[in-house]
Amino acid sequence: MKKIIVLASVLSFLSCAELQQVASQYPQIGTALGNPDIAAGLKEALNNGITKEVTKLTATDGFFKNQAVKILLPTELQKVDKTLRNIGLSSLADEGLKVLNRAAEDAVKEATPIFVNAVKNMTFTDAKNILLGSDNAATTYLQSTTKTALYAKFSPVVQNSLGKVGADKVWANIITKYNAVPLTTDVNPDLTDYVTDKAMEGVFKMIAVEEKDIRTNLNARTSDLLKKVFAMQDNK
Repeated sequence: MKKIIVLASVLSFLSCAELQQVASQYPQIGTALGNPDIAAGLKEALNNGITKEVTKLTATDGFFKNQAVKILLPTELQKVDKTLRNIGLSSLADEGLKVLNRAAEDAVKEATPIFVNAVKNMTFTDAKNILLGSDNAATTYLQSTTKTALYAKFSPVVQNSLGKVGADKVWANIITKYNAVPLTTDVNPDLTDYVTDKAMEGVFKMIAVEEKDIRTNLNARTSDLLKKVFAMQDNK
């Protein structure tokens, strides 16, 4: 279900000749819709996915109060959370969870352009295979070819964001207090790695939400162009 939203990003960076080749793979509806319109419609779908859904993640509580993408504690930190609450430090435990989500909210402001930029490196052959492939062809492609590159660019942004929102200091305090509790095993989690993975997961998930809505909900096609372009998938 994700291939149209990702392909739109690819098309936005292809040449006019390549756009014509991609657009020609679609059936035409009368003479009202030309190949440039199809390309524009796909780009509009991508813009909707990013501006409407991903932008929500950058707001305060964009992750923290969104149950679909809220970052929860990893397994190794759940015992830390429980121990702190048992010794009367519930407020510190609550703050620890919140700042992880705050770091993700801050990071996505800078990370979304990185995501779009990574997708443009797809070749025309890749784009055509995604277009003509299965419903999860785009997701499979991204997972196998861009995740490593995205992570390498995303991780420093997250690390910087952890510092900006004070998460590093909060968690240094949490870990210090936990490790000082008798009979506990010391922990030293890699929060940058964890938040990076979860923030990336949230970005992909929210873009997919808008794409699914446009593909299945006629009312979500808010322009004549979107209605015409996605009518073609309805008639497949």
